[in-house]
Amino acid sequence: MAAVEGPTGTWRMIDPQDREYGVIEIRRVMNGEQVAYRVIMRGEVIGWAHTLRLACHKVHVAYLATMGNPGPPAADWGEKTGNGRQR
Repeated sequence: MAAVEGPTGTWRMIDPQDREYGVIEIRRVMNGEQVAYRVIMRGEVIGWAHTLRLACHKVHVAYLATMGNPGPPAADWGEKTGNGRQR
């Protein structure tokens, strides 16, 4: 995970190829007494957080979810038969 700040109050989440995959923006709430972080992915708000760390986590988890299921494990450890031996 890499969060790059800029402009002020905005963090861009960058992948290893330097592509932006999410944006986090700080917002004042409750009459300006509290802050919240708006979590955005692909131009859509996907949630809110009360800490920058949690906001980064939320957008990163959403990014990983877009990668899909890689499938079953590459190794087949075999199946056990009724007598305890492998086939």
